[in-house]
Amino acid sequence: MTDTVRADARANTTPLLRNRDFVLLWQAAAVSGLGSNASSVAYPLLILALTGSPADAGLTGFVALLPQLLFQLPAGVLVDRWNRRRTMIWCDVLRGLAIGSVAAALLLHHLTLAHVLAVGFAEGTLTVAFRIAASAAVPNVVHSSQLAAALSRNEARARGAAMLGQPLGGVLFGLGRAVPFLFDAASYLWSLVSLLLIRRRFQAERRPRGGPLHRELTEGVRWLWHQPFLRTTTALIAGSNLLFQALFLTVIVMARGKHGSSAAIGVMFGLAAVGGVLGSLIAPAVERRFSMRAVVVGANWAWALLVPVLLLVRDPYLIGAVYALMCFVGPVWNVVTSAYQLAVTPDAIQGRVLGAVGLVAFGAIPLGSLIGGQLLAAFGPTATVWVLTAWMVLLAATAALSPSVRSAPALSGAAPAAAEPEPAPAA
Repeated sequence: MTDTVRADARANTTPLLRNRDFVLLWQAAAVSGLGSNASSVAYPLLILALTGSPADAGLTGFVALLPQLLFQLPAGVLVDRWNRRRTMIWCDVLRGLAIGSVAAALLLHHLTLAHVLAVGFAEGTLTVAFRIAASAAVPNVVHSSQLAAALSRNEARARGAAMLGQPLGGVLFGLGRAVPFLFDAASYLWSLVSLLLIRRRFQAERRPRGGPLHRELTEGVRWLWHQPFLRTTTALIAGSNLLFQALFLTVIVMARGKHGSSAAIGVMFGLAAVGGVLGSLIAPAVERRFSMRAVVVGANWAWALLVPVLLLVRDPYLIGAVYALMCFVGPVWNVVTSAYQLAVTPDAIQGRVLGAVGLVAFGAIPLGSLIGGQLLAAFGPTATVWVLTAWMVLLAATAALSPSVRSAPALSGAAPAAAEPEPAPAA
């Protein structure tokens, strides 16, 4: 697609803010994300209040995150098999009932740890399916020329929900133990109503599917493997996710070591969230002005140069400012690479490809937490920062030298690549 044709397409397309279905889809995910972030903070506070055990609080977090590892691929298959809008609606109904049961049990003074673990696992599983369906729906509710802009708004939505929802969760818990969970249940109801008002289909026409389920489970992985650029960027995302999860704990330990209070650490991560939101807002402009190669290589080198700067600052707020610069870069990377992935993936396998990408990207997060903790315990924060710097330099060099990144395609000319032939329906 030439720049002139692309400009004409933009000029003749309904602006995103006047695209009723996109706005409804955006606000459905925004409000439910706000509620989920509020309850994510309330869960450990609740378990600590009920049992006084940090181990139980850690177990609750682990069980809630476990579906991110277990169900990415199965959820992708179901999102491609089922009606995506209906899938999201049922996810909201079931999540609302699950989180509502926690609030009800609290009000009746009958809540147990087993109940919380079961709800956390169920809500985490349904959230995986909801997220994949929502992402796969975007190319069907906006014009292809608006993908980067739509994803930048989604990125800002996610970071804004975290920035506002996590402090809100603490405030609501202070008002009453059940309050953040009632708020989360209400957020799913809001999301449900928004989805019911959407008119546009979330997927292209499909033919009946057949063939073994195990083939569908791996089809997204196989398709992704045969896309050199996406294969490389997915691996780089996993590597940087590992780094940031380890760095998250490291900056907390560093701030504590600089006599930073809990309030100062909260402000530190608030600065990081602001950096992420600002990065989300400028991502479309970066996409228009820079090649994907420049974004991929530039983002990785920016992180590689910023990580050791943490050793040069002593004030917790300055640590937060450096961390905010790293978070500023992240959304630009996410928007550009995600827009390309959505543009080139055939709609029929969109969910499975998103599941494959999510499995690799999210699978690195618990590993990063484990590695970060071990490094800090064995060597302390200074040595840990140097190890993470070396890791990030390795990733940046890989990005710069990778043939698939050096010959990165242009987002403006992206079109769906061929999927593997689907097996004929069973007789």
